[in-house]
Amino acid sequence: MMEQPASGPESSAERVALWRAMHLEVDSEPHIIADEVGLRLAKPDTNWRERPDMSPEPMKLFRASILARARFIEDLVTERIAQGLPQYVILGAGLDTFAQRQPELASRLQLFEVDQPGPQAWKRQRLMELGFGIPDWLHLVPVDFEAGEDWWQALIEAGFAVDQPAVVVSTGVSMYLTLEAIKATLRQVASLAEGSTFVMSFLLPLEYADPEVRPGLERAVEGARASGTPFLSFFTPEEMLTLAREAGFREVQHVSADHLTQCYFSGRTDGLRPPSNTEELLVAAT
Repeated sequence: MMEQPASGPESSAERVALWRAMHLEVDSEPHIIADEVGLRLAKPDTNWRERPDMSPEPMKLFRASILARARFIEDLVTERIAQGLPQYVILGAGLDTFAQRQPELASRLQLFEVDQPGPQAWKRQRLMELGFGIPDWLHLVPVDFEAGEDWWQALIEAGFAVDQPAVVVSTGVSMYLTLEAIKATLRQVASLAEGSTFVMSFLLPLEYADPEVRPGLERAVEGARASGTPFLSFFTPEEMLTLAREAGFREVQHVSADHLTQCYFSGRTDGLRPPSNTEELLVAAT
């Protein structure tokens, strides 16, 4: 693959990073996840807080959903590292900052960030500018998904060991993929070494969403379509569990937003919580 020029982060990746930064500014403690690095990486305009998608109250539920999935995944990965996890793969890594915020943990494994070439080249440049560098255990793996490049082969060429277990995560991606692409990804990850875990977020059909968030979701769907990256796939939890079983996973689990609320948002008085029946998680083990 020819090296592509740095092109800046994708809009969705930047939004996630800014929501995580906004959490530290407008939400009360205890914070679900503390991420100041993402804001430094994103390097937004000085008036980024005035953007409509950063409005603290209207965006509170969506912001909480991002925080919940990030905390769940980091807790899972931290637990698995303590058990000797050798590899961690982030598909569509965007501006993920686990490697920079938790270097002592991350350096105990081989961490692979898979993303589009242009945005990843830009992230690499920003990491160097900010002094983080690229340690030898962090592998930035550029894959042009739009051109049909094989992310699995690219991962192996970057040093991924297929005979060792891994945690593989994919969040905020499945809605942009076709059903066949999702099935192919599930089959590929299900072929990993025994003891591997796959975590993927998925959107429920819009009619399942709570009334308070449905208008925002509908705007997101329209915005994605207008930008040329339409939402293609929605699943009920039962449908997603069936797909994972058919792909060959040994154990499958649906982690609901309500469960994440109980784990991380219980007792809060600021109303921060992820919306029910919107974005949920699949956790599947080989």
